[in-house]
Amino acid sequence: MNAPAKLDTIPLIPRDSLYGNPTRAGGQISPDGKWISWMAPDQGVMNVWIAPADDLSAEKLMTHATERPIPQYFWSPDSQSLLYVQDKGGDENFLLYGIDIASGEERNLTPFENTRVQIMGTSETIRDSILVGLNNRDARLHDVHRLNLHTGELTLVMENPGFVSFLADDSLTLRWAMRPNASGGMDFFEITNGTTIAETPSETTALEDALTTSPAGYTVDGKTLYWIDSRGRNTAALIAQDSETGEKRIIAENDKADIGGTLAHPKTGEVQAYSVNYLVNEWVVLDSDIKASLDWLGEQLEGEFGISSRTDDDDRWIVWNDPLVAPSRSYLYDRNAQTLTLLYTTRPELEGAPLRPMHPLEITARDGLVLPSYLTLPPGTDPQNTGTPHDPVPMVLLVHGGPWARDNYGFNRAHQWLANRGYAVLSVNYRGSTGFGKDFITAANLEWAGKMHDDLIDAVDYAVERGIADKDKVAIMGGSYGGYATLVGLTQTGDRFACGVDIVGPSNLETLLETIPPYWEPMIAQFHERMGNPNTDDGKALLKERSPLYKASEITKPLLIGQGANDPRVKQSESDQIVDAMKQAGVPVTYVLFPDEGHGFARPENNIAFNAIAENFLAHCLGGRAEAMGETVAASTAKIVTGKELVR
Repeated sequence: MNAPAKLDTIPLIPRDSLYGNPTRAGGQISPDGKWISWMAPDQGVMNVWIAPADDLSAEKLMTHATERPIPQYFWSPDSQSLLYVQDKGGDENFLLYGIDIASGEERNLTPFENTRVQIMGTSETIRDSILVGLNNRDARLHDVHRLNLHTGELTLVMENPGFVSFLADDSLTLRWAMRPNASGGMDFFEITNGTTIAETPSETTALEDALTTSPAGYTVDGKTLYWIDSRGRNTAALIAQDSETGEKRIIAENDKADIGGTLAHPKTGEVQAYSVNYLVNEWVVLDSDIKASLDWLGEQLEGEFGISSRTDDDDRWIVWNDPLVAPSRSYLYDRNAQTLTLLYTTRPELEGAPLRPMHPLEITARDGLVLPSYLTLPPGTDPQNTGTPHDPVPMVLLVHGGPWARDNYGFNRAHQWLANRGYAVLSVNYRGSTGFGKDFITAANLEWAGKMHDDLIDAVDYAVERGIADKDKVAIMGGSYGGYATLVGLTQTGDRFACGVDIVGPSNLETLLETIPPYWEPMIAQFHERMGNPNTDDGKALLKERSPLYKASEITKPLLIGQGANDPRVKQSESDQIVDAMKQAGVPVTYVLFPDEGHGFARPENNIAFNAIAENFLAHCLGGRAEAMGETVAASTAKIVTGKELVR
């Protein structure tokens, strides 16, 4: 049996290598196959670059962001322009920009203030236009416009009379309008002639199916509408509906997980493969033509892989590959020549780094609910790779946000960072997480800080009982709902944790609901049914009871809070309130505020700075190791509002 290695003999992975800019990322191929595009830094900020597909050395910079990284870009259907979205300081008012490939000219395609664009529809057959939603008339509602990508002309298609979203077919004709109903579910109204919305819904869901049922798009010919649908079952199935007769047929379903992603033919829109993600993501192929290619790629690549983009003729794909314990890579796959050409390694500085495998787990909660979870152990502690360390180690319980989201299997830089510092890292898909069926989500209704938190405590007990975690050295850490869970952990179950790290977490559920972004207001009934209704006496009492703010004086363990001043989801006031309450109660807290960030820290220098503070904080509490802080905080916009003396 191999003896465990001492942690101090394992190289420290620099924060910059995990949280700095990748060398390249986000590779795509233009629909006509003439261009390869990717994201890469320019003057330290992530921008979009392109090169001819047959001469990658002739690269050129296409965008010129100078402060915040560009969060998302895509090709126009006709390959004549690149499109990207950008907000200001993390306010999530994303505008749409376009760059002409031939001239390099860039323009703002949605030149409005305090507006958030939504892409409402794209087309295979109409190559010069897309549908966009704009909430510049009413911040709560997105009006539908047709955008000519060549001229920039916006033509109003429909002034939104009160719907949260619309679905168009390939002709860019609106076919469905979606609106929440009083029960917290969703109603689906058919649209005739592209503009006339039916008075009564053709399809409807109750609250239980609201997060697991929705139309998923039409085939190019408009004859088939795909649904992801959990009605009449627990997990969401992939269903095809005949547009003419209304007849539905089940294409795929799984008893453990919802049908997740799909691969559709670029010319027909017909689904060729689908994925099921329970503990790990698995693809099931329906089309024999694509099966041979996917089988061949599976033989060539280790770990996880997928298709980032495809040409119109489907001859070439951009394929991403996550080797799990090595940096991710992107390849150009030529299906006819059966060749795989490496385009780039995302973070080459991680080649040979002591990256650790992730272990999928099933943890059973006290009421019998099975919680799909993921564990990563520090290097040197598990020589046989059994998933259990030689001796119990300090642990960080890393709680995902949402809560209507999930943790996944694969390379996770937070897991790698914290494991390298000497901690077991446990991520739990607690009840309310998505992807595991509607019963799993419904089990969390009105259970914020209730059974949802019990699940986290049960996971800690699991780790302690199996010799994974040192029970006196467990931290709780997370962002958004994960930040809220951290505050709950220290106020309700402070004896179970040595410290907590809260990133943009709400402290007062009443004020959280009062300050949601205006475009979330149509969905408020669902929030009330799942969290608590402040318009009723019982609901208001529940929200207050489950708000950590009112128990701030009971915090006895060290707490670190990070917040973006421009956060539109969890306002700065959520952190300000609990920090003030702790100060009034004489409870120490370290509060780091970023004036140019929103719901999370997008600028690498800010992310690195907060992580520098966090890992030194954890080292002080749990005894792990930390990279020297150096000038990382000074190089960021971080303002340590209070508790500077605790930042070592």
